[in-house]
Amino acid sequence: MQEHDTVPYALKTLPDQESIERARALRDTLQQRRTCRYFSDADVPREVIEAAIEAAGTAPNGANHQPWHFAVIASPEKKRAIREAAEAEERRFYGEDGDNPKASEEWLGALKELGTDADKPFLETAPYLIVVFAQRKGGIEEDGKTQNYYVSESVGIACGMLITCLHEAGLATLTHTPSPMGFLREACERPEWEKPLMIVVVGRPSEDATVPAHALNKKPLSQIASWL
Repeated sequence: MQEHDTVPYALKTLPDQESIERARALRDTLQQRRTCRYFSDADVPREVIEAAIEAAGTAPNGANHQPWHFAVIASPEKKRAIREAAEAEERRFYGEDGDNPKASEEWLGALKELGTDADKPFLETAPYLIVVFAQRKGGIEEDGKTQNYYVSESVGIACGMLITCLHEAGLATLTHTPSPMGFLREACERPEWEKPLMIVVVGRPSEDATVPAHALNKKPLSQIASWL
């Protein structure tokens, strides 16, 4: 390898049995994660959100440019504006604005099992919206000029770590991706070289929250993994 500064690799290795137990314990925890569409407006400590974002910021990424930004929306006015803009796009997606839907019949059929529509009250009810941006340029200095690498992959991993940390903290989440999402850049006052990737809705579930039975259908290990 080329000459470069280094520090010791600090991972603590574990006995095999403890490794198995820890992996299975985290698996069991994450198997309880469900997308939530019914949120309480109960407060959530800001420190929890900060810690989850800090965890996401440790994700592996191209050239260590860390090409992400997390805009946390707590303002009721901002949340209402985002909901209104998102629902306008959703009505076009579902064809609820009187025009033909942007989504194909096949896509709409796949969503039918989940019961989704253009109404997104959770965007206003939940205490926090975390709008995740992918920085196509910027580098570590965020100068808007330096090329970033493997941006989608890097930010996708960071989002997974964000959601995992929030779930471990006992919070419900939902990933929302209105299309197009350009309005989020203006709403969050972000530069033109950043691309909004998703909204992560965060809060506590309402007391009467439910999930679609269809969401419990998960592919078994034999179907999602192969051993070569």
